[in-house]
Amino acid sequence: MRLEGKVAIVTGATGGIGGATVRKLLDEGASVMLAGRDEGRLAAAAQALDAGDRVATCAGQPAEEGDVAALVEATLERFGRLDAFVANAGSEGKVMPLTATSIEDFEEVQRTNISSVFLAIKHAAPAMQENGGSIVAISSVAGVVGVAGIGPYAASKHAICGLAKVAALELAPAKIRVNCVAPAPIDNAMMESIEGQASPDDPSAARTGFTALIAMGRYGTNEEVANLVGFLASEESAYCTGGVYSVDGGFLAA
Repeated sequence: MRLEGKVAIVTGATGGIGGATVRKLLDEGASVMLAGRDEGRLAAAAQALDAGDRVATCAGQPAEEGDVAALVEATLERFGRLDAFVANAGSEGKVMPLTATSIEDFEEVQRTNISSVFLAIKHAAPAMQENGGSIVAISSVAGVVGVAGIGPYAASKHAICGLAKVAALELAPAKIRVNCVAPAPIDNAMMESIEGQASPDDPSAARTGFTALIAMGRYGTNEEVANLVGFLASEESAYCTGGVYSVDGGFLAA
C-alpha cells in the first residue's frame, strides 16, 4: 500500500497500459481519476474496477488546454489533492517512411503526444505545490533510439524525454519529481496497429521482427509497465527525477 491516501490522474486510462496502471495504483491504495476521450468507455472501465469512491472519471481531450485544466480541477474537487499524474495518452500515428509522411500526419502525432505531456506538467505542477508529487510521462524505446517507419512517433517520444528533463530541473525545488517510462514493444492494441501497418499481409511477420530485437525474446505486458509506473509514483522513488527508465526486456542493451 505504497500509495495509501494519495490521489493520481491517469490519462489514456481505457487503453492497455493506462488500464493496467489504474489497477496498479488502486492496488497500492491510491484514489484515481480516470481520464480519456470517450465518456462511455471511461464509465465502463470505472464500473469494472469496482473500487467504490476511490475512482472517478473525467472525459476530455488530452491535448486541449481547457480540458486538461478542467481535469485537474475536477480531481481536486473530487479528492481534495493531487499527488501523481501519469501522462499516458498517446498515438502511434501512421507507419511509413518520412519521405512519404504528410506534414498533417506528422503534426497530428506531435500534438497528441507532446502537447498532452506539456499540458499535464503545466497544470499538474501547481496542484502539487503544497505537498510535492510525481509526474510520470510514458515515452518509448523509440524516444531513446531511432526506429525506421515511425518517424513522427519517435520524434514525439524523444521530445517527451526532453520535456521531462526540463520539468525535473524546474520543479525540483517544489519537491515535484518528473520521470519518463520507456517501454519496448508491449502486447497490446497499439503494437497490433503498428504490426498491421508495417506488414498488412502478415502482421505476425512484423511481430517476429520486433521480437528479434528484444534480448528476452518476448513482448512486455501492460502490467510490467504499470509496475514501474507505480514505483515512480510512490515515495520509494523519492530520489529519482529527470530519468528515462526503460522497461524493455533488453531492447536498449544491444
